[in-house]
Amino acid sequence: MASLSVKPGQRFTLPDWQNNSILISADAEQQRYNSHHIRQEGRALRNETGNQAKWDEHNSRTQLKDRITIVDRWRETLARCLTEIDLEIDALTKMKEAAENALQAKNLCLDVAIECLTFRESRRDIDVVRDPVEEELHREVKLIEKTKKDLQQRIDDAFKQLCLLKEARQQLNCDYQHKVEALELDRQCVSFNPTSGNISFKVNPTRIPYGTTALHEWEQNSQCNKDRAEAEMKASVDLRGAITLTIAQTNNELDAQRIATEFALRKRIRDMEAALNELRWQEQNTLEEIAEMEEEIRQLEEDIRKRTLDLKVAHTRLETRTYRPHMELCRDQAQYGLTDEVQQLEGIIRVLQQKRTESQDALDALYRQLHRIQTDIGYKTNSLQLDNKCMDTRRKLVVPVEKFEPEVDAVNRTRNLPRSSQLEL
Repeated sequence: MASLSVKPGQRFTLPDWQNNSILISADAEQQRYNSHHIRQEGRALRNETGNQAKWDEHNSRTQLKDRITIVDRWRETLARCLTEIDLEIDALTKMKEAAENALQAKNLCLDVAIECLTFRESRRDIDVVRDPVEEELHREVKLIEKTKKDLQQRIDDAFKQLCLLKEARQQLNCDYQHKVEALELDRQCVSFNPTSGNISFKVNPTRIPYGTTALHEWEQNSQCNKDRAEAEMKASVDLRGAITLTIAQTNNELDAQRIATEFALRKRIRDMEAALNELRWQEQNTLEEIAEMEEEIRQLEEDIRKRTLDLKVAHTRLETRTYRPHMELCRDQAQYGLTDEVQQLEGIIRVLQQKRTESQDALDALYRQLHRIQTDIGYKTNSLQLDNKCMDTRRKLVVPVEKFEPEVDAVNRTRNLPRSSQLEL
């Protein structure tokens, strides 16, 4: 008889088998849930990191463009300053050459004066005197030597200033070239994108290179270069003006001083006339304002008088209503209205009185200002008369006494006749 074979190993019960299936299903669902959660987190992370990367790249690109704009603006400023300093160097060089030519021209004048003195040394006996001609010649020699010394000093100053200008230009040009290179590099950085062929990983790209400067130091350096160039250009302009003035003075110092004095005197007369016209205009306006302010004060006083009468009426009404008999003495709407009217009128009167006080103070200030204006008009009228007399007197420097005709005083309507002593002089 055949026997049933028995497999070795543990035997599980049906509940174990069912629990195992349930556990496997639960684990599968849990793993699917975990996987779905991780996928969702990964998707959100990809979106977040992608957006962050795009925003960071956009922000970096914007900052690079802003930096390019700032550097380019400074480049244009430095280029303009370079052009101006080149023009100033050329102008100062020409002015220095003009001073050298003027100095060279003075040698001929000096030679002529010395030659004249040498000729006069050949005089004999009693003719060897120190006459006015010799004195004028010696004075001319001294004046020419002083003029040559002044011109030589101006030439030396121009040479030193040219050195300073060229040094400032060298710094400007160096700064300009550095900014051109920086612009080229920044524009190249802006052109980079993920598809560029020349991008790669670098060793420690976030390091701070040696010699790195702060932003305020960078801007301060360019500003200092620009300020120094402008200061040197201003000094050069002043020096050119001084050289021009020196050359003009060497040609005719007395005429230059006379012209400058008369120019200043004419300008003073014009300013004085303008100041007088302004003061007269202010006087007229002040008088008009005083009249308007006085009228306004009269109107305020009239309104105060009217409001006072209205207040008297309200007071009288209130006082009269206090004599109502017994129960008729009640606080009705008329009583409230009269009370409010009294309060309103009292407030209005206070405001009007305050405004009248302010207006009176303003009127007093106007009167004080009018007195100041009229006093100043008197002072300036007297000064203008004196300046006109000075200008009329200075006409004798260029007009012969025989042809001198005094002008009519525009203020006093009188003729400014020269004195007998002046005629004799």
